[in-house]
Amino acid sequence: MTALPAFGRHEAASHTIIHLSDPHFLAGGARHAGGADSDANLARTLQAVRRVHPAPSAIVVTGDLTDFGEPDAYRRLRAALEPVAAELGCPIVWVAGNHDERPALRAELLDAEATEEPVTGVWDLDGLRLIALDSSVPGWHHGDLDGAQLDWLAGQLRTPAPHGTLLALHHPPLPSHLPLFDILELRHQDEFADVVRGTDVRGILAGHLHYSSSGVFAGVPVSVASSTCYTMNVALPAVEVNGTDAGQSFHLVHVYPDTITHTVVPVVDAPTGDYFSEEWVREMAALTPEQRLEAFSRKPPA
Repeated sequence: MTALPAFGRHEAASHTIIHLSDPHFLAGGARHAGGADSDANLARTLQAVRRVHPAPSAIVVTGDLTDFGEPDAYRRLRAALEPVAAELGCPIVWVAGNHDERPALRAELLDAEATEEPVTGVWDLDGLRLIALDSSVPGWHHGDLDGAQLDWLAGQLRTPAPHGTLLALHHPPLPSHLPLFDILELRHQDEFADVVRGTDVRGILAGHLHYSSSGVFAGVPVSVASSTCYTMNVALPAVEVNGTDAGQSFHLVHVYPDTITHTVVPVVDAPTGDYFSEEWVREMAALTPEQRLEAFSRKPPA
């Protein structure tokens, strides 16, 4: 894939991030009760990840890495994802979710001591700061950020980063139109907002919902990636929404000087047109802006 020219008003993105969520791996490669195959579905997703960008800044996985926190499930997930990250030359940011168990996650993915300490971290991605928070609550499925973690975050944010900051956590600080997720929402959102508001935080990446969603929290855009394992069938009335082994996707995050975009990338096997290509882009690049408008923007006569 060649570097893309800028045909419009915006500069090229300074950073590109692959945002995955909720793989829900099981020990031994077992399938879920509804039939979803976490291993196979993630493998299909990673094939798409390889195609969509040759050199992302990071792969961020926003929680529910496993379904029951089994050590073997973490090992299987690591074995699936690390070779892809090595091939693409980027780090993996593991975020803890409500289905994860901190001791096993720390031991099997981070090669760290198996404790109940929150799984947090800071990455400098060529001037873009990425901070992973741990909204998991041991023994529970709802989310929370305690005072100690919020104090730590405030300390990190006192010094701005050259390209600003992205936060990654599992439970999104957003409402859901599905009643079940309201029960399992993030607690202490007002205190979280007080820490975020007025800082260099430019975006928040989250998961948990198993469907793509977006909103604004403390003046900051929030983007929720769907699950690579199974999704919620939101084509049903809210009280009837349940999981379905279909519609898997991930997000392609492009960071620009003045904005950040979050593109939903469906993981599907479907016929695709062949009108646009690298050759087409090269032909457009050889034209003047006026010639490009004439060639591509002008409508043919009725």
